[in-house]
Amino acid sequence: MRTFFRLLGRGVADLFLHPWAQLLSMAAVTLVVFLSGLFLMALATVDAELSASRGETVYQVYWRPGTDMAHVRGQWEELRHLPWLASLETYSPDEALDALARRMGETGAAGGPDIGFLSGKSPLPPTALLTFAPREAEPEKWAADTLAYLKALSGVERVAASPLRDELGKAWRSASRFVIWPTVGFLGVVLALVVGNTVRLTLSTRREEIEILQLVGARNWYIRLPLVVAGALQGLLGGGLACLLLLLMHWRFRTALNVPPLLLELRLPPPEQAVLLLAVPVLMGILGSWIAVRSR
Repeated sequence: MRTFFRLLGRGVADLFLHPWAQLLSMAAVTLVVFLSGLFLMALATVDAELSASRGETVYQVYWRPGTDMAHVRGQWEELRHLPWLASLETYSPDEALDALARRMGETGAAGGPDIGFLSGKSPLPPTALLTFAPREAEPEKWAADTLAYLKALSGVERVAASPLRDELGKAWRSASRFVIWPTVGFLGVVLALVVGNTVRLTLSTRREEIEILQLVGARNWYIRLPLVVAGALQGLLGGGLACLLLLLMHWRFRTALNVPPLLLELRLPPPEQAVLLLAVPVLMGILGSWIAVRSR
């Protein structure tokens, strides 16, 4: 057991035997992982934007005739603060009657019908026309929640809603699983090949040491264990540094593109993808070291 821990310690110390070679190797691993993380960040941003609802939906809310207008106007002010609200048009009973008269005048006789006798006695209810442009990942749930909220307003008699026009979002949500994970898999293979070859090339600086140990009869595990530990640490340090750089970049530039007309917010990769940025370098550091020694 003492030998095992001594070999582990030697693997850590081996990182400092050839500092320039180790530093260049770690820089290469960091660069590859960082570029892979940038690609995953871009993929996560595009997925979040295309998965979000991009259409518009309109709700027409009718209050009961005779509802106190002071109460209704207070509710109108509350509606102006709803998320994703694009526009709000409100009509008191008299305003609704005037709008109806103008509409009838446009489609019928010039000037429209004379409704002066109904002034102040409009039978029409207070009405609000709300237009939303939501950007939600689950537009159906948002639409159901919004409809339930509007119906629950006191004095509301009826709510009419138009369907959400979101063809692009629906198409992407149905196809994203066939695009994202094959792309992530391909990126993982490229990352593994580059990191593995980088670690193997770094071990070429210790070729003579490995050959001498083999000539004096050292067992394979005695030779491999320190090298495997050094390869794993190299992958862990390179991947960890790359992840820190990605976090720093996300913190600094997260809202840099969140301005018209782009309105993009940088997203970090989801956890199941981010784990690859640490797991793949460590595994390939171990595997690259193992293969490099085995081929001697």
